[in-house]
Amino acid sequence: MKLIQIGAMALAGMGFVSSAFAGELTLDKSHTKVEFTVTHLTISEVTGRFDDFSAKGTFDEKTSALTGLQVNIKVESVNTNDADRDKHLKSADFFDAGKFPEITFKQTKPTVLRKGVPTPVMGELTMRGVTKPVTLVLVYKGTVKDPWGNTKAGFAATTKVNRKDYGVSWNKTMDTGGAVVSDEVSISIAGEVAIK
Repeated sequence: MKLIQIGAMALAGMGFVSSAFAGELTLDKSHTKVEFTVTHLTISEVTGRFDDFSAKGTFDEKTSALTGLQVNIKVESVNTNDADRDKHLKSADFFDAGKFPEITFKQTKPTVLRKGVPTPVMGELTMRGVTKPVTLVLVYKGTVKDPWGNTKAGFAATTKVNRKDYGVSWNKTMDTGGAVVSDEVSISIAGEVAIK
């Protein structure tokens, strides 16, 4: 899965930003969501989420440069509001959480963001031990001071992946010829980060 409408959040400083305005990003998990959507039975969509994730990186408020973005997602936290389905997703048929407990995204090139403008963020997505290049389309929504004096930045990111590219290959064919679960997965991450 191309994970995720995942957002402009995480960053692990890679030394591209030296301005005094540069700050480390801290993900505000209570205002962030990591979701995925697949087509079910060719006629509807099912959306799930991951409840345990983290992100880090560096953002320069002066130049709007984002560098070293890194997102880590705990597979065991998958949640589709159906306990039996979640158990199946954690099994070897899908994510194989026992052997591959995390899904990760790592930014590979620094990116200059423009408020409100969809911007490609190049990176690598690793799932089930397979790493492939992925491009997140990120929208930076600007920065604000919250009522407690903290600087917060908002973001929304999306991408699409073919789950079979990562070995997530379980499926069944219906009598009518369609598949139970689509190969293409839409990923979305949106929320807030604190800049320090």
